Amino acid sequence: MSDLVVIVYPTEAKAEDIRQKLFDLQKEYLIEITDAVIAVKEQNGRIKLNQLLNTTAAGAVSGTFWGALIGLIFLNPLLGAAIGAGAGALSGALTDYGVNDEFMKQLSETLQPGNAALFVLIRKLTADKVLEAVKGTGGVVLKTSLDHNKEQALRDALAAHVATTPAAQTSASAH
Repeated sequence: MSDLVVIVYPTEAKAEDIRQKLFDLQKEYLIEITDAVIAVKEQNGRIKLNQLLNTTAAGAVSGTFWGALIGLIFLNPLLGAAIGAGAGALSGALTDYGVNDEFMKQLSETLQPGNAALFVLIRKLTADKVLEAVKGTGGVVLKTSLDHNKEQALRDALAAHVATTPAAQTSASAH
């Protein structure tokens, strides 16, 4: 079973930085992400979803391939590719992968203009190492499906101030 975590950041760039940090953790096998979407509330109030996978484009590419292949069999590959691309794009547009788009848009209505919400669907994680990696990165937990203890640990980690090492303080004061 997957867990959903939604964290609000002041900017889209900050949310993207955290999403990239989570992808780096995934490369280290510390977290397994099913989906990670950034929803941004624009100044005009419109919600923009920045998804990992464009299902319409992926469907069009797949449809073009299969359409061309079937077209070759019936001696008309261009017509087959065109029909396949259209059918693939349509099926891709109707496919919803990961977190439900309508749910993300509805929840993002509560954001202030310019703010961004990072929606992460997590299959597995090594909690202590992931929390250490996101410690002090800021953000406000908007919604989770985590139990109360894990949710509080996440809130505490995001809000924590990262202590600087004495060597870093010394080099900073020397300049």
